Amino acid sequence: MTADRSPGLAETARVLAEGQVTARELTERALARIEAAQPRLNAFRVVRAEAATAEAEAADRELAAGKRLPLLGVPVAVKDDTDVAGEPTAFGCPGDFPPKAEDAEAVRRLRAAGAVIVGKTNTCELGQWPFTEGPAFGDTRNPWHTGHTPGGSSGGSAAAVAAGLVPAALGSDGAGSVRIPAAWTHLVGIKPQRGRISTWPWPEAFNGITVNGPLARTVADAALLLDVASGNHADDLHQPPAIRAADAATREPGRLRVALSLGMPFTATPKRLHPLVRGKVVALAERLAALGHDVSEADPRYGQIGLAFVPRATAGVADWVRRVPDPSLLDPRTREAARLGRLLGGAPLRLSRRAEATLHRRVGAVFDTYDVVLAPTTATPPPPVGTMAALSGWRTDQAMIAACPYAWPWNVLGWPGVNVPAGRVAGGLPVGAQLLGPEGSEPLLISLAAQLEDDLRWHEEWPTPLADTGGAVRT
Repeated sequence: MTADRSPGLAETARVLAEGQVTARELTERALARIEAAQPRLNAFRVVRAEAATAEAEAADRELAAGKRLPLLGVPVAVKDDTDVAGEPTAFGCPGDFPPKAEDAEAVRRLRAAGAVIVGKTNTCELGQWPFTEGPAFGDTRNPWHTGHTPGGSSGGSAAAVAAGLVPAALGSDGAGSVRIPAAWTHLVGIKPQRGRISTWPWPEAFNGITVNGPLARTVADAALLLDVASGNHADDLHQPPAIRAADAATREPGRLRVALSLGMPFTATPKRLHPLVRGKVVALAERLAALGHDVSEADPRYGQIGLAFVPRATAGVADWVRRVPDPSLLDPRTREAARLGRLLGGAPLRLSRRAEATLHRRVGAVFDTYDVVLAPTTATPPPPVGTMAALSGWRTDQAMIAACPYAWPWNVLGWPGVNVPAGRVAGGLPVGAQLLGPEGSEPLLISLAAQLEDDLRWHEEWPTPLADTGGAVRT
C-alpha cells in the first residue's frame, strides 16, 4: 500500500478489518492527496476534512469493538448532485446553496455500510455535458493528460478515482455521465438498471433517464460499491429485484453471443467514429472472440429514439433550474435548455414516456439473437479542456453528439451498461467500450467485464502522477 494513491475498495476494507491501518490514517492520506491534487485536477467541489476525520475516528472505534461492515472506515466520494447532510448540493451551478438537512438514500446506504464520505466531486451544470467545466468551480482535468477533460458529467468522480485520490466514487448517468468519464479516464463505470440505486429524495431523476452508478479501477470494486449503494426508498418509482453484483464479478460468464455494434443512433447531426477508437473497440471484440465468445457485427434498431430523450432531458433541466437560488447566474446554455424543457414538459414529455414500451420491444429485439451488445462508449478520445466552453447551445449540442453519440439510448431504455477500458491512443489518452444488456442484466455484464479484466489487466496501469501538460486549473 502506498500513500501517494489509494488502494482498491475491497483491499482498503480488508486491511482495515485486519487492523493493518486505521480509518483515520487512511482518511488523512486521502485528504492529503486531494489537497495536493486539487490545484491541478480540481476534482472536488466540497472537501469534508473535519467531518470525514470524525467519521473515520468513529469507524475506528467500531472496528476496535469487533464490528465488521462492507466498507467500514473506507474513504469514498460522491458526486455533487447527491445530498450529503450538512453540505450544499450545487450540482455544478454557481450561487449560494444551503446545506442539506439529510443524506440522499444512496449516501445513507453508503454510511450504513461504514463508508467515510471525504467529499463531493465536481460536475458540470446540472449534468448536461460530457465535460466538467464551469464558472462555479473552474476546469476539472484528466489525470492521464491534464490538458484534456476527464469527461462528464461525473468528471470529478472519475478524476478522483483515476488519480488514486479515493478507491471508488459514486456518479450519476443521464446520457452516459458515468460511462463517458470512465472511458476517458481508464475506469470501470457501471450504469445500473433504472432504480437499482435510489435517487431519493427524488422518486426518479430527470424523468427516469438518470441513475446513480459507481466508478472504480476494477470490476470487483465497482460491483462492491454497486451492492452497498443499491436499494430503494419506499417512495422510489422504480424498484427492480435485487441482484448480487459482487458475486457476479467472481463468476465465469459462459460462452456468450456478442453483437459488435459500431452504428450510431440517428440524430440529424454530423458524427463519425474516430479510427483510433474504432480500432480499440474492434480489438476488444477480437479478445472476446479469443476468450471463446461468438462475436459478429449487428446494430440494435434504434429508430427515432432521440425523440424520446430530448423532452425527458430538457424537462429535467427545467425542474432543476426552478430549485437554483439564482437562475440568472447560470450558463446561458442551461437557461436555453430550461426554456425548451418548459415547452416540452407537457404532452411531448408524456408521449416520450409512453414510447418506452415500444422502444423496449424494438431495440430489445437484438437480444433475441445476442446476449450482449459491445459498442464504443464514445466516438472520440477526450477533447482538450475548454473545447466546448465558449460554444453556443446549438454548437455545444453538435459537438457533444459528435463526441458521445453511443451512450444515451440506454438511458431512455433504463437498462444497464458497463464501460470497460479499451486501451489508450495518441498522447496516452484512454478510450472505452460499453457492454450493454437488457433489463436487469448487470450480473451478466459484470461477469463478462471481469473476464476481460482478468485477460487484459487494465487495472495495473496508472497515470503518471499529475503529469503534464495543460496548465493551471481555471477558477
